[in-house]
Amino acid sequence: MKVAGADMTPEQLRAALAASQRQVADMAAAQEEFLRVVSHDLRAPLRHITSYGKLVREVLGDLPADVLQSPALQEAQEFVGTMEQSARRMAQMLDGLLALSRVGRAPLQLQPVALAGAIEKARAALPMAEAAQWSVAADVPTVQADPALLHELLVQVLGNALKFSQHQPAPGIAVRTVPAARGAGWVAWEVQDNGAGFNPERAAGLFGIFQRLHRETEFDGVGAGLAVCRAIAERHGAHITATAAVGQGCTVRVEWPAAAV
Repeated sequence: MKVAGADMTPEQLRAALAASQRQVADMAAAQEEFLRVVSHDLRAPLRHITSYGKLVREVLGDLPADVLQSPALQEAQEFVGTMEQSARRMAQMLDGLLALSRVGRAPLQLQPVALAGAIEKARAALPMAEAAQWSVAADVPTVQADPALLHELLVQVLGNALKFSQHQPAPGIAVRTVPAARGAGWVAWEVQDNGAGFNPERAAGLFGIFQRLHRETEFDGVGAGLAVCRAIAERHGAHITATAAVGQGCTVRVEWPAAAV
């Protein structure tokens, strides 16, 4: 059996490799540009839907009281409410696409980042963070990361832990250092909550864009946050996973390059 490239000189192999790398880079750039353009251009009609929904409500509000109480008008107001809710959800989905595109295009500015300080900063950015009991290990490591992108990942991961544990009588979130499976040059940490958890049989697509494991009536969001986290981790050569059980909370594990000594 003839192996592809067996008759090529080293110079030809290097040229073919360079051409393949350019093709991959071009495809990635085209995908990122597509996400950016689509998410930007869809906002104009979405703004029209939102604006006209408010106008319809104003018109309905000016009708006589007896008309407003009629079943037909009550139903019409419900339709408008559904339209406005769907428009808000679509806006959130566009925000998710923009965030994913931005993460893919942002230049990496790698430097040592103390995880303890980064966690505290991310927690301070979360509304209602004080509603949970937090436990952050004293030995969380220093990592080699882009500070802005690491902050975005931590806000998403800690925010999810807070969101999905909010219905517990005593919400609890713990961050701890764990051994890195990849050995020297790597560090690992886990974020564990005592929230709703999820069915592990449905975990395969957890980090995909717009993937949700809970009903919208239970928890808000459109399922874009973990996709952004995965993109951030991959840009750093890191790895992020999650395990859970229904009603027993969730554990997110992150394995990351250690800070250069």
